[in-house]
Amino acid sequence: MPRKKLKSDLAWSTVDRIVVRGKDLPGEILGHLNLGDMAFLELTGRTPNANESKIFNAMVVTLVEHGVTPSAIVARLTYLGAPEALQAAVAGGLLGLGSVFVGSTEGVARLLTEAAGKDAKQIIAEHKRIPGLGHPLHKPVDPRTVRLFEIARETGHYGKYCRLMEEIAKEKKLTLNATGAIGALACELGLDWKIVRGLGVMARAVGLVGHILEETRDPMATEIWERVDEEASAHLKPKK
Repeated sequence: MPRKKLKSDLAWSTVDRIVVRGKDLPGEILGHLNLGDMAFLELTGRTPNANESKIFNAMVVTLVEHGVTPSAIVARLTYLGAPEALQAAVAGGLLGLGSVFVGSTEGVARLLTEAAGKDAKQIIAEHKRIPGLGHPLHKPVDPRTVRLFEIARETGHYGKYCRLMEEIAKEKKLTLNATGAIGALACELGLDWKIVRGLGVMARAVGLVGHILEETRDPMATEIWERVDEEASAHLKPKK
């Protein structure tokens, strides 16, 4: 059986040239594209126009930071055990970005992509659980969603997917959270649902580096460990 030919369209380099997605890295990218625009180029093969840049950057910036969340705690605890490997701590934190935290953007994008032509009631009837809805703190309104949809309207990206998610949230009487909004906006931008979780991965990596920097200056990982150990085993210890 013949081997598959190995091929990538992302980048190539020679002694004096580095080309990414057909663009010269030093001459056409450095100093011209910000990090969000570079991510857009990687994912779509083209640079965003001004409106696409504004909404896409807003989407990824939304996911950079949300406080001492499970992913941040994991990163800090991993760094406590392996301070020589910052990348391991960041990777540890990223491993928890799944269907519950951050990665639910993928679930939303997939649902909307596969539900072509269906209305909110049909979708609700067909799905026991719908991602992108509800939030333990931000209710009845997630302020991030409000602002993202404002920007979407300003840039011409508030369309059928955003409307459908809002209708679903209204029917379910649940908060449309930021991941629900971002999943819908990813569809408005035409992104493949299979990489939408990657938006959260790249964004939260920035936030986790920030958490590790703070951990080096004002650590809390040891305190978390000791308090959890103390409280979790308190019922096993003899009473005084």
